[in-house]
Amino acid sequence: MAENELPGIILASGSATRQRLLKDAGVDFQVVRPSVDEDVIRETLLGDGRDIDPADMAEVLARAKAEDVSARHPGSVVIGADQVLACEGEIYSKPASLDEARDTLLSLRGRVHQLHSAVVIAEDGETQWVFVDTADMSMRQFSLAFLGRYLAEAGNDVLGSVGAYQLEGRGIQLFERFEGDYFTILGLPLLPLLNELRKRKLVFE
Repeated sequence: MAENELPGIILASGSATRQRLLKDAGVDFQVVRPSVDEDVIRETLLGDGRDIDPADMAEVLARAKAEDVSARHPGSVVIGADQVLACEGEIYSKPASLDEARDTLLSLRGRVHQLHSAVVIAEDGETQWVFVDTADMSMRQFSLAFLGRYLAEAGNDVLGSVGAYQLEGRGIQLFERFEGDYFTILGLPLLPLLNELRKRKLVFE
């Protein structure tokens, strides 16, 4: 490795938002999608009526993604991330259709829910570092007319978000307030990750 060359960084995520956040922060990385089945992992964790902490679920999913890609790319530093939405004990999944997105938003309307975001670093198939953070989201009592316009304008983009919203776009109008880190809400706790990358000399200080 040349004197001014940094170790290769891989983002184990197909999320356009996570890719944009890292790129805008000036991190040089490649994208490799993990081959894990997130639905199977979720079902396993929730099986037999188990009461799992949603923050733990986010960590398990982030570890699985990073370790899967890391095992296939030895010598690289792999970043994995995941986000879990929970509201009063119920854990939500990404909507599969606009009808499901509508149901999700109606369910969350006027309530406070939590977004649990985990980010990990793995090398050679093993997780080396973990950070998990939570944000509280207060959704307003929007009208049905507003919901119809929102879904019509946002379209299928909402299907990529577990809560059927994208805070960095039109989705911000669904909320009264939120408490927590902005990047945690977007699904990648960026500042702790960048700090860890600097400590490991994986980005220039």
